[in-house]
Amino acid sequence: MKLRNWAMGFVLASSVSGLAVALSDAWDVTPVPEALAKVGEWAPRDLQEPAVPVERLHTMASSHSWASPVVLQPLALDLASADDVSPEVDPPMTTWSRKIASGETLDTLLREAGLDASVRAEVALALGAEYDLRRLRPGHDLTVVKSLGDTLQSVVLSVDNGVTVEAIFGDRTVTRTLNPNPETLMLAGETAIDSSLFTALDDAAIPARFAVDLAQMLGGTVDFRRELKGGETLQVLWREARVGDERIGQPEITFAALNIGDALYEVVWPEDGTGRATIYIDGEVLRVFAQPVDGARLSSVFGQRRHPVYGNVRMHTGVDFAAAKGTPVNATAPGRITFVGWRGGYGRVVEIAHGTDTKTRYAHLSAVTDGMSVGQRVMAGDIIGNVGATGTATGPNLHYEVLVDGRPTDPLSDDRLAAATADNSQEALAAARLEEARMRFEAHLATMLATDQNERL
Repeated sequence: MKLRNWAMGFVLASSVSGLAVALSDAWDVTPVPEALAKVGEWAPRDLQEPAVPVERLHTMASSHSWASPVVLQPLALDLASADDVSPEVDPPMTTWSRKIASGETLDTLLREAGLDASVRAEVALALGAEYDLRRLRPGHDLTVVKSLGDTLQSVVLSVDNGVTVEAIFGDRTVTRTLNPNPETLMLAGETAIDSSLFTALDDAAIPARFAVDLAQMLGGTVDFRRELKGGETLQVLWREARVGDERIGQPEITFAALNIGDALYEVVWPEDGTGRATIYIDGEVLRVFAQPVDGARLSSVFGQRRHPVYGNVRMHTGVDFAAAKGTPVNATAPGRITFVGWRGGYGRVVEIAHGTDTKTRYAHLSAVTDGMSVGQRVMAGDIIGNVGATGTATGPNLHYEVLVDGRPTDPLSDDRLAAATADNSQEALAAARLEEARMRFEAHLATMLATDQNERL
C-alpha cells in the first residue's frame, strides 16, 4: 500500500513539474534583436550556370564514402577544329638561284651562295652521283635552299631538256634525277620579210634563232643584204618539245621556203637527226649540207675583219659559230680524217679531206670524239668533237674553214662540199621528201590558222 501511494505521488509530481516549465516559457519571453532576426531569415540563392565551361569532374575515389558522386556536364561549345587553331607552319627558308655563266664552276656558284668548303664538297659529291659535273655548261641553273639558321636543305641543278638533279640534305643525303615527259608539237608559220630574217621571224612568233639556220643553209647561195628587197614570203615548219606551256630544249626547224624574185628556195632538214639538210631551188636539188653546229649563232663571216684579240685588221679565213662549250661539232660532208691535234692559235683541231682538193678544218675544240684517228672515214653529220675556246679565242666558238687546194674559201659560198655529198641515185627520194615536207607544212599551217580564228571568236 505504501509502495502504490509512493508511485502515484511521483507521477503527480512529474506532471506538476512539466506544467510549471510550460507556464514559465509562456510567461517569460524576451524579444529577439532585429539584426539577429534578419540573419535567421537568410537562405542560399538558386545555383546559377557557370560563366565559363566546367570540365567534367573525375569520378570520386572508391575510398570516399559517397556512393554516387555528382558529375557536372560541360557546356556545349562550338569550338574550331584543331587544324584551324594551330595550323602547321613550314620553317622559314631562303632561296638563292642563278644561271651558270661562261668560265664558272659549280664550286664558284656554291661559294657565292654562302656555303663553306666542307658543305660545297658534300654538294659536289651528291650531285656528281647523278650527273657528270664536267658537262656543266653556261645557261644551266643552280638553286640553293637554306633554313634561316643557315642550314643547307637542298640543291637543285637544272640542266638540258628540262632535266633536273635534286640533292636533299638532312639526317641522310638523298639525290635523284627528275626527267620530264615532254610532248612533241609540230608548228607552222608564215611571214613577210620587211627588214631582216630575224625581225620577220620574231614578229611572227616563229623562233628567231632559225635565222641562223637559214643563213647557214642559204648564205652561200643568197646574198640576203642585196637580194632581199622587202615583201618576200618565208614559210617555216618546226617541232618543239613542251611540258605544259614550257618549252623544253631548243626548237628544231624541219622545213623552210623562201621566195626571192623569180626563184623559190626550199630547205628540208632530216628526221633522223643526222643534221644533213637538202637545199632545193625551184624543186631541184641544189646541194646537201650538214651544219657543223646545230642552231649556233653565226658570229663572224669570211673576209677582212678587225681581230677580236690583236685589234688589227686581218683576213678571217673561215666563219665562226658561237655556241656553248661542249656543244657537239659535226662533219659537214663525208671524208677521211687527215689531222687531229693542236695548231697554234687554232687550238685543238680536226681536219677532214673531201676528195683530192677540198678540206674542212674545225678549230678551238674543247675535245675530240674518243677513238678518232687519222685515216678514219666519217659521214656528213658525224660528231667529231665539241665546241671550246682553245687557242686564240675570246670565248667558246667553232672556227670552221673550207680549204681548196690549200687556200681558204668562203664556206658559205663554195659548192665543192655539195659535190662531195651529192648522190644522184637519191634524186627521186629527195623529190619525194620535198613533196612530203610541203604537204606537212600546209596541213599544220591550216590547223594553226583554224585554231587561232576559233580563239578570236
